[in-house]
Amino acid sequence: MAADSEHGILSSMSINGPFGATAQPTGFERRSPATQAARAETSRLGQLALVGLVLLGVLISISAARTKAVLPEFLDPSMEGPFGKVAIHLPLTGLLASLTVVFICYVTVVRVADRLSIRSVLIAIVALNVLLLLGPPLFSTDIFSYQGYAREWLTYGINPYARGPSVMQMDPLYPYIGAKWISTPTVYGPLFTAGSGLLAHASIATSLFWFKALAALSCLGTVAIIWHASRLRGLDPTRGVALFGLNPLVVLYGAGGGHNDLIMLVISTAAIWALLAHRERLSGASIMLATAVKLTALLTLPFALAAAPELGAGPRRRRLLMGAAVVTAGIAAVSFVMFGLGIFNLIPTLHLVQTEGDWHSLPGFVNSVTRSQVAGQVVGIALGLVFISVFVRLLRKVWRGQMDWVDGLGWATLAMLVTASAVLPWYVAWLLPVVALCTDRRLWRWALIISGVLLFTTMLSYMPTSDTFLGIPVVP
Repeated sequence: MAADSEHGILSSMSINGPFGATAQPTGFERRSPATQAARAETSRLGQLALVGLVLLGVLISISAARTKAVLPEFLDPSMEGPFGKVAIHLPLTGLLASLTVVFICYVTVVRVADRLSIRSVLIAIVALNVLLLLGPPLFSTDIFSYQGYAREWLTYGINPYARGPSVMQMDPLYPYIGAKWISTPTVYGPLFTAGSGLLAHASIATSLFWFKALAALSCLGTVAIIWHASRLRGLDPTRGVALFGLNPLVVLYGAGGGHNDLIMLVISTAAIWALLAHRERLSGASIMLATAVKLTALLTLPFALAAAPELGAGPRRRRLLMGAAVVTAGIAAVSFVMFGLGIFNLIPTLHLVQTEGDWHSLPGFVNSVTRSQVAGQVVGIALGLVFISVFVRLLRKVWRGQMDWVDGLGWATLAMLVTASAVLPWYVAWLLPVVALCTDRRLWRWALIISGVLLFTTMLSYMPTSDTFLGIPVVP
């Protein structure tokens, strides 16, 4: 029996088994009546937390059209969605309390997810995404800038990589575009920018719906991929699905705001699954497709290349690079035809936006505290060097077979969030699908911690006195 057990574990790590998989647990454990009662009580607590998440999602969705902190701009009734007609006003204290309880429910569900049925967790995730799809865009105006860049390109004939939509002053969309993006060229990849062109001539309300629908479908797609990839890795799929799909920053801010980060994530998570399933060409192609939506996804490529060198490293890496190269060449050719040399402005623009920072990040907070942009830039440079050092160290450990490649990618993504000069609440979504597939439990704790910190700092910005905190000036 020992030999058979050892053979099973080794075969799961072989080149014919799931790539990077861990052995599935076997057997069963005897539980005392007291233990069974405790598990039943914990299960009931988890079910109550799931119900609380959905009910609070209903409350926030219904109140969004009449709650200033939730709805970033005054919208025309046609943009408020079906809930606009029955919307209620949620006072600031009610909103802050709701977000706090939502997060407590979320952490509770994640902690007891192994005692919940996958069906109940999936029902809650689908319900939340449907509810948020029926409401107006939440907490952000980025969804308007998506259509703004598309209209600038196809209606006004201006390259969105060369300048911002400031030429659209007479367009009805213009008042809704965030002030930061009015004079800033797009920072999104050519695949997303070109795809947005399909909605360039649509009404604002129609555009809002489809961007939100894409975000919701991408969220659900990522959940499905996490489920399948978790099974390949020998991990509990229910816990991973809950970690991502019920996170309030993913659902309320990401899907509720219609953010393209979720489109990027469904493709990049598919890349991880494809590599686990030995589909290297598909993995490489998916990584570059995700990068063409948002450049953040490119972080996956070096860890995918460094992964498990003992498992046929040479041929596997060649197939991975072949898939990445073919897609990159195709995207580059199409991008040049559509946007010309303007596409080369993407990196400088992204660097400029990062340099400006925001107060959720460490450099941005230093900017606010010292009222000195130079101080924030110095901190930003220092943190950038820290990230490079951490990245190189992690990559070396993965390359040498001293660390699981998904775990390495998870730590690198966490380091990127902590050291970035600009961090917005829904950016935590970048981390969660990777952590859901990690074997290092410390990453799970850090994922919950950084989610809580980002939600807390975001809630501070809703308060009327948010320009100071404990006597320290902070400007959201």
